[in-house]
Amino acid sequence: MLIDESVLVTPPVLRPGDTVGVVSPASWFPYDELAEGLRILRDDWQLTVIEGNSLRAQEGPFAGSDELRRADLQRFFDDPSVKAIFATRGGYGCYRLADELDLTGLRTSPKWLIGFSDVTVLLSLFYTAGIVSLHGLMPRQYGQPERAEALESVRQWLFGEQPGAYTVAAHPLNRVGQASGPLVGGNLTMLINSIGTPTDVDLTGTILFIEDIDETLFSLDRMMTQLRRGGRLAKLAGLVVGQFTDMRTNPSLPFGKDAYQLIAEAVSAYSYPVLFNFPAGHVNVNLALPIGKRVIVTTGPTGGTLTFP
Repeated sequence: MLIDESVLVTPPVLRPGDTVGVVSPASWFPYDELAEGLRILRDDWQLTVIEGNSLRAQEGPFAGSDELRRADLQRFFDDPSVKAIFATRGGYGCYRLADELDLTGLRTSPKWLIGFSDVTVLLSLFYTAGIVSLHGLMPRQYGQPERAEALESVRQWLFGEQPGAYTVAAHPLNRVGQASGPLVGGNLTMLINSIGTPTDVDLTGTILFIEDIDETLFSLDRMMTQLRRGGRLAKLAGLVVGQFTDMRTNPSLPFGKDAYQLIAEAVSAYSYPVLFNFPAGHVNVNLALPIGKRVIVTTGPTGGTLTFP
């Protein structure tokens, strides 16, 4: 879906005392692993937290049934007192929920959604609804010392202290240039799986961000080739390549290229700027990114920046 940038809304910043919802829209995990994340939200950030029923539920690999998880999201969408919705983790499950959610309350009372990985499909849902969301660290990971920078970036964006820009070191595969457009994307597998669905994002004129984990190089090459064959890569204003973690290869059929080389090859016919090795994805330094917000990507001989005008 092609979105009119003029109607994209950034939710109001959070303030101490605001009410937020915490939901598990995807995979199950033990409730006690969420203790530190809930403590940070309540004590450190001084937010009033409503816990969804999915936090303590389990059905197979999911945090409760599709109906229960969807009801949690719908409750928070519809409640105007809820100013932000935190997804506790990814895994798998959000993809099963997206098409039966009513966005009426969300459009009437825009609020933040925070998450990444499988939550990408919900970030795309917010984008199609005209609402900026946050690709960032989730509460199950809060409180881990190695993720402190990522957590602080989430707090800054939510509380109105967002950085003016992120700076990234030079990478040999970067393509020099400058471009601006709404930032879209997230997990590459989820973006590919959304093609032809209501959460399929029109990439025309956008700055696309991609990341992934635990995929084969064959599947990465296939996904990038699908985007190229479909004409989607040609429509970009720019590309930001995050972390591709724990990528796998077949020793009997070696590709001879790594993930970044395959991505560079897929976009080699185009002239827009490409920024590699951005610190976001399934890594400790997973800097928060505002999906839907207009950004400027700049690459040069000494490195690159992602600027938030």
